[in-house]
Amino acid sequence: MRILILGGTGEASALARALAGRNDLSVMLSLAGRTAAPKAEPVPTRSGGFGGAEGLAQYLQSEGIDRLIDATHPFAARISANAARAAALAGVPLLAIRRPAWSPEPGDVWTEVASVPAAAAALGAEPRRVFLTVGRQEAGVFAAAPQHAYWARTVEPLGDVLPVPRLTAIEARGPFDADAEAALMRDAGIEIVVSKNSGGAATYGKIAAARVLAIPVIMVRRPDKPDVPCVPDAAGALRWLDAAAHAASTLRDV
Repeated sequence: MRILILGGTGEASALARALAGRNDLSVMLSLAGRTAAPKAEPVPTRSGGFGGAEGLAQYLQSEGIDRLIDATHPFAARISANAARAAALAGVPLLAIRRPAWSPEPGDVWTEVASVPAAAAALGAEPRRVFLTVGRQEAGVFAAAPQHAYWARTVEPLGDVLPVPRLTAIEARGPFDADAEAALMRDAGIEIVVSKNSGGAATYGKIAAARVLAIPVIMVRRPDKPDVPCVPDAAGALRWLDAAAHAASTLRDV
C-alpha cells in the first residue's frame, strides 16, 4: 500500500518511525514547508503545499495513494479541510490523528477565547507581562496591543513580525519541562500566558507551571475540523493501516 502522511506533528513523526523499513508499505511524509530546518525523518519526505484540495486530490491519484493520514496540527484547519475534500474527490480512505485537547484542572485560571485576535483583545488595556506562545505566524496579531511587554516563544526566528516596544524573542523547540517553564515565568515576572489549546505533552509544561504559580491563561479554542474517522494517536493510525494491509493481503490471496 502507498501511504501519504500529512505531518508536522509529533504524532506524524511517531507514525513515520513505526512504519519505516516496512516492506509492505510505501510511505511519503508531507510537510507544509513552514519550518526552515525540520528534523530528519526515517521515511521519504516532501515539503510544500499541493495547491488546495483539488491539487491534493490530483496528487493522490497520480501517485496511486491508497491511504491518506491527516496528522497535522490541531489548528491546521485549512489543511484538514483540504484533506477531507481531496480524499472524497480521489476516493482515497482518510484517517485523522487528533490528539485530545487540554482541559482545565483544579487551580487553573483560564479565559477561553475563539481566536488569536480575541486573545489579544482579552489581554485588556492595562499593560501586562505576557508569555506569548501562539507561534510565529499569528504573533503579529498582538501588534494591535503594543502596551504589553511580550516574551514570545517560537520555533522559527520571530523576525520583525511583532513590532512592539517591549519584546523578548525566545527561539526554542519543545518539549518543555514544567519546572523550566516555571523558572522562565518567575524570572520574567510573567503575569499572564497566551496559548493555543494544542493538546499533547510537549508544550503542556507552561500550563502546569501557570497552575503552580497561579498565573492566568488565555486559551484559544481549537477550530472546527471536518467530520472524518479519527484516532487520538499514532498507535491508533498504525492499527488502522495494519487492518487495511491485512484486508488487502487477504483479497490478493483469494
